[in-house]
Amino acid sequence: MQSVLKTVKGTALNVAEYLTPVLKESKFKETGVITPEEFVIAGDHLVHHCPTWQWATGDESKIKPYLPKEKQFLITRNVPCYRRCKQMEYSGEQEKVIESDDGDGGWVDTHHFAEGSQTVLQVQEQVSEMTLESKDDYGSHVIASGNQNDPNSDDDDENDGEARDMEEFEESGLLENDDNATLNSANNTVAATDRLSGESNKLIAGEIVQTRTYDLNITYDKYYQTPRLWLYGYDESRHPLTVEEMYEDFSQDHAKKTVTMEPHIHLPGPPMASVHPCRHAEVMKKIIQTVTEGGGELGVYVYLIVFLKFVQAVIPTIEYDYTQNFNLGH
Repeated sequence: MQSVLKTVKGTALNVAEYLTPVLKESKFKETGVITPEEFVIAGDHLVHHCPTWQWATGDESKIKPYLPKEKQFLITRNVPCYRRCKQMEYSGEQEKVIESDDGDGGWVDTHHFAEGSQTVLQVQEQVSEMTLESKDDYGSHVIASGNQNDPNSDDDDENDGEARDMEEFEESGLLENDDNATLNSANNTVAATDRLSGESNKLIAGEIVQTRTYDLNITYDKYYQTPRLWLYGYDESRHPLTVEEMYEDFSQDHAKKTVTMEPHIHLPGPPMASVHPCRHAEVMKKIIQTVTEGGGELGVYVYLIVFLKFVQAVIPTIEYDYTQNFNLGH
């Protein structure tokens, strides 16, 4: 049922976009929307200040006549995503007040009841058990090594007898005996192999999360008259992520709501994650008002730089924002 509603809604939006005339008069300051020409101006500014972004043409059959052929949309590739956004989500059910009778009201362990995680108290107990060798153990090592640092030891050089001849030493066959202190390269090789195998098993078991990457696109949405962000993810081996895996990297407040899977308007292939642009103009209008009230002025050429900053709330772990700092007061 959900897929049917999604298909009907997508078809209706496509019809609406087709019937919507191309915006030709700037309404950026009044409503936060932009014309295709202003989208190109903002895109050129983004590419100039952040060369990881580039213009692209896309599929020849999907070219939009209201945009230059070589500037249909913007793209940046291999953007790192080190952490799963789903794992970072906060839940009050995982909280527990620790040491509540300490006089200051205690403190909160925010992930005390998180499944598969160590509690803070468990970590404290492990740390308290970490001690150096006992004095008795240390003394036994000294005795076993022949009391080398004992001033009363009889193993003084002055009391040694005449040095043995090396030929006599060799003939005695003592050189052929195994010395426990001798490095056994074969055993070390086996140990190293076992260690590497264990690390590989950890990787397979998921104890170390490998870096995902994303390709990001910015298109112009003719119906909403704003930019629109698209994402497609890959695992550490550059294999495409599944839909559910990509949803792990989006804010759980926005996944499957603000962020949905849609066919790309310029590229063939499977659906891509898209941040729906229905409120982009509203957010941009508020930012423009804030800047104006602070005595500044926001030019349309910085639209995409500001746009990338406010959509970061939807995809906080995808580290694409290498643009300049932006101060609302200026």
